[in-house]
Amino acid sequence: MAPSENIRSFGEHLRNLRENQNLTLKTVAESIGIDTSLLAKIERNERQPTKQIIKLVSEFFNCDEKQLLINFLSDQIAYKILDEEADVSILKVAEEKV
Repeated sequence: MAPSENIRSFGEHLRNLRENQNLTLKTVAESIGIDTSLLAKIERNERQPTKQIIKLVSEFFNCDEKQLLINFLSDQIAYKILDEEADVSILKVAEEKV
């Protein structure tokens, strides 16, 4: 079963966008002005994109930049909680702070 749009990591979402259009890593990387190996690492969640790369991706694929940013930031929050072996109560406290 494929992950839902909201659960997919930024890298998985990016790979899905690229593969749905039958584009190579090289084609997309050259079009947005980054190295092919960097794009591959972002797709594998080994490197994190900058806000500029997120903007370029949204322009290239003509998709909502805000939604891509939400996807990326939710990854950051989830990975931080996993790294700290914390529970979801942290999310409730964070929600109150914002």
